[in-house]
Amino acid sequence: MRHPHPELSVVVPMYDEEEVLPIFFERMHPLLDSLGIAYELVVVDDGSRDKTAALLLAAAEDWPQLRVVRLLRNSGHQAAQSAGFRRARGEYVVTIDADLQDPPEVIAEFLQAVREQDVDVVYGVRSDRSSDSWAKRTSARLYYRLMCRLVGKDIPFDAADFRLVTRRVVDAVNGLPDDGRVFRLVIPWLGFPSTEVRYVRAERAAGTTKYNFSKMLRLAFDSVTAFSAAPLRLATWLGLLGGVMSGLFVVGALVIKLTGRGIPGWTSTVLAVSVIGAIQLLCLGLLGEYVARLFQSSQRRPQFLVGYDSLEDHGHQEPVQHR
Repeated sequence: MRHPHPELSVVVPMYDEEEVLPIFFERMHPLLDSLGIAYELVVVDDGSRDKTAALLLAAAEDWPQLRVVRLLRNSGHQAAQSAGFRRARGEYVVTIDADLQDPPEVIAEFLQAVREQDVDVVYGVRSDRSSDSWAKRTSARLYYRLMCRLVGKDIPFDAADFRLVTRRVVDAVNGLPDDGRVFRLVIPWLGFPSTEVRYVRAERAAGTTKYNFSKMLRLAFDSVTAFSAAPLRLATWLGLLGGVMSGLFVVGALVIKLTGRGIPGWTSTVLAVSVIGAIQLLCLGLLGEYVARLFQSSQRRPQFLVGYDSLEDHGHQEPVQHR
């Protein structure tokens, strides 16, 4: 039987992970049992199209601590984490991906660190990213540097979504709006006492990554627009720069006219129009990102819909909305 008040909840967002699930169960089950505490494994199926849901439900029949939460549609990695945070009951909550690049064995070190150092957040920091491609390592480095500048907080470098937080942090995060939530920025921004545990990042155990370039780019946009108005100020400065450049072109044209050295041609005109046009389009694009966020927020649509929770549902029930 499930313990009514588990001490540890492990939240795992999943999307089309049927290939890695047998390996995931093989490593996670004995590991969690060996911790010697009451736990629950909250797996959030983010609208998988393969056999992920069926494999999870089959495994839950022989693993009472395995809790399957299914979203009605694919809502994204951050939304799946939000669903896990809403449903987790433990005093400590660990988030980890299913690909096993972040070794679950480090969870024991997380628990030791949070107890010994009296902190509320333990970040898993990758000490070696050699398993990642050069492009991914470079983009990650640029991302964290940019976030540190924009957010104004110390964002742990090479710390993604593998972490442990206490119930205080979970309640604080659940009290925030879900719109555009990026956990790797929200949790440091809250300012709870924290520490780090370093580990070596491994190769993906099986299957292929679901975090392609477009999703990483979307994460970067969400991170910037959700936590900083700096792009709007950038648009202002670019507008001022465009005005100055336009003034210089006008002065140059007047000097040429007054000195009688008019040069037939259109190069300067094309250059001026191109520069000013590019700046205007960039500024409009930045403003559009913020307007889009306001529009989405005004619609008050739920970030995710839970269609099934193995802890609560004994048959098909109506979906539960969360905002």
